[in-house]
Amino acid sequence: MKEIVCKLLVIGAGPGGYICAIRAGQLGVDTVIVEAVKAGGTCLNIGCIPSKALIHAAEEFERVSHMAAAKSPLGISVETPKLDLTKTVAWKDGIVGRLNSGVLGLLRKAKVKIVHGRATFRDGKTVEVETETGTQVIRAETVVIATGSEPVELPSLPFGGPVISSTEALSLKAVPQKLVVVGGGYIGLELGIAFAKMGSAVTVVEATPQLLPQYDAELVKPVVKRLGELGVRVVTGAKARGLSGETLLIETTEGEERLAADKILVTVGRKPRTEGWGLDELDLDRAGKFLRIDERCRTSMRGVHAIGDITGEPMLAHRAMAQGEMVAEIVAGKKRTWDKRCIPAVCFTDPEIVTAGFSPDEARAQGFEIRVGQFPFNANGRAMTTLSEDGFVRVVARADTNLVLGIQAVGAGVSELSSTFALAIEMGARLEDVAATIHAHPTRSEGFQEAALKALGHALHI
Repeated sequence: MKEIVCKLLVIGAGPGGYICAIRAGQLGVDTVIVEAVKAGGTCLNIGCIPSKALIHAAEEFERVSHMAAAKSPLGISVETPKLDLTKTVAWKDGIVGRLNSGVLGLLRKAKVKIVHGRATFRDGKTVEVETETGTQVIRAETVVIATGSEPVELPSLPFGGPVISSTEALSLKAVPQKLVVVGGGYIGLELGIAFAKMGSAVTVVEATPQLLPQYDAELVKPVVKRLGELGVRVVTGAKARGLSGETLLIETTEGEERLAADKILVTVGRKPRTEGWGLDELDLDRAGKFLRIDERCRTSMRGVHAIGDITGEPMLAHRAMAQGEMVAEIVAGKKRTWDKRCIPAVCFTDPEIVTAGFSPDEARAQGFEIRVGQFPFNANGRAMTTLSEDGFVRVVARADTNLVLGIQAVGAGVSELSSTFALAIEMGARLEDVAATIHAHPTRSEGFQEAALKALGHALHI
């Protein structure tokens, strides 16, 4: 097979990789991208997109179920609904397929050559790709590693049989009667809540004292309340020890306990995908288990960049996308450097959680004297009219200049406020800027304005 020579080679067509390749192609860079599975990576195929589809289906099913039980205060009643999970999964797969085809189309439009197969490095400029038609050798001036991440497997609970990862959870053919979720982080709770709404009896086992340990307790409190309403049992400070027949052994503060389960969903984190593509052939510095990069996503080897989950936290698709775009422009000769002030993060639980910038504790740890404004959604007209009053918006600002340092929110649909929060921080907004901006009424976004007013000492609606 004839050798391919190009200016830019991207290994992995996940969010970071395909964005990098598309932008490079737009800029006239001769680009090749290699993908072992499907374009779109974990996020599009077995992560962000399919999980949000499943979450939406679960929300719709729960909403109709409430109406059937005559629990709707809106005066709406329906017959008892039924859920055919195979149809739900087929609908989800259809969305994934459309987006996957869209990514391939965008790559072709940008004149990017797509090679399907698993790449292995010979050296920092050359890879071999095992394709359906044989081994393809590709040489490039610059290489971008965008191999992503994969679920962490517990030694005591290897994947297989009833023990599943998020990947298998998104393709189940039936709703499990009893589901145990090991790991109370965002992935575990997003899926655990979805299955609880679809009818599973869900138990969440978390090793730390608090669910969603990456968030402060105030943000997590409304989620914990909702879990109780859904009948989800939560066991914190507990560790999974392994299977005994059809039961899961866990060690709690009160001793050993056995949990019956049809499926055991292990969501204890993700790890960078560093094996299986010849990393040992490259002399790359590490930052723990991740590849070390500088402010231009350059590794320790000249001409080799790395982006996305393999470079560390936060392991978020939109971080990878921003890195990919930046690297493509650097390869094309533009002057770019990573100068982001914040990367918003969303937890798609019920209710949703959004964070951007510093929390109050993080701001204090940085040495700032701060002022904090918080506005509850139970004082927001739009929240009342949608029967979703739990949660709040919180703004953290410097006490001396009122510069906004961080914004957090928990509540129904607050994921859609994430870009507004990030923009305020990126633009260097002060409390006065947010407070003086007219926010449309009635919307949840008014909570942002009211939180800023509260921090300034003159909230209007509380």
